[in-house]
Amino acid sequence: MISRSLRLMLLSGAAIAATGTAHAQSASTATTAGTEVANTATVTYTVNGASQTTTSNTAKFVVDRKVDFTVITDQTGATQVNLSQQAAVTKFKVTNHTNGIQDFWLDPDQTTLSVGILTGTDDFDISSMKVYVDSNNNGVYDVDVDTQTYIDELAPEASVAVFIVGNIPATVGIHEAQVSLHVIAAAGGTSGTKGALLVATDLNLGNADNVVDIVFADDDSDGTLNLGDVARNGQGRAYAAYVIGTQNVALTVTKSALILSDGVNTLNPKALPGATVQYCLLVHNGTALTGANGVALTDIVPSNTTYVPGSISVGLPGGTCVLAGTTEDDDADDAAETDGYTANYNSGTQTVTANVGTVAGLGSVAVAFKVTIN
Repeated sequence: MISRSLRLMLLSGAAIAATGTAHAQSASTATTAGTEVANTATVTYTVNGASQTTTSNTAKFVVDRKVDFTVITDQTGATQVNLSQQAAVTKFKVTNHTNGIQDFWLDPDQTTLSVGILTGTDDFDISSMKVYVDSNNNGVYDVDVDTQTYIDELAPEASVAVFIVGNIPATVGIHEAQVSLHVIAAAGGTSGTKGALLVATDLNLGNADNVVDIVFADDDSDGTLNLGDVARNGQGRAYAAYVIGTQNVALTVTKSALILSDGVNTLNPKALPGATVQYCLLVHNGTALTGANGVALTDIVPSNTTYVPGSISVGLPGGTCVLAGTTEDDDADDAAETDGYTANYNSGTQTVTANVGTVAGLGSVAVAFKVTIN
């Protein structure tokens, strides 16, 4: 027990110094949630020239979780697509600004968009819409590789690409589909497991020193002019669009006739009765990057001529018409066809039909058949 005289000495003549120690936060790295911060004060003093020391109790608290992240569209403009295109992709980026590892739930949608978020008019629906995370971090959607449907264990200040993938309908006249990526913060900490959605701590309650409180600090990632998200709710949205890039292609067909033989002249055959004539139909797609699908050609054998059986050929243009191609049979039974082309001759209507499938952008296909002059 300190005597009355010692108390007076402490009050009037003792030299007293107090010091404390605490963890310092880096200017570039936030302290990880759950980190314990401990602080103990030390008092030194002298009594009659004798140095004395005493320490306080240790004050402790744990750093709370400041949940913050951003969701942005990570592409330039809309995704240009074609009718009937499968697995069309829009790309987004999610960045974790939380002071801890986070999982994120991903929700792609099209029906909850607010009017005016994107320019243009949403006039068709994406079918089979899915969302996938960039598993190999190459920034490109890889089928059978990018299969994860939620963000797992995203480190602080790390980013990851997310893809919305869907199919474009074949409806002629459609123009644009607007989609949204909805991201929701979830608990991290267990790799390979989809964490539970985070629930914010009631900010009306006092801080619990030994409990990691959860505080949503995310800003409205849509910006002040757009709807669909509010600040500090642990959720974010970003928006993108699919736009039908080309409604039509510059598909042309050029027809020519070549006298192959006339039975009289060898070098320069003429269009004599009995002569064989080759008709050539050259199809060309003058539009880059967009194919013309389901291309079918029909040609009626002209009067005063007779179709030469088995003379239809289809393939790449060159030579007199078809340089590298195959000869097609005349019947309409195409079950045995394996070259991608089908053709037939209808003797009743005297019509040659050739189905050449898809003519790629800037590509060409040639179709030839023969007749004899009556």
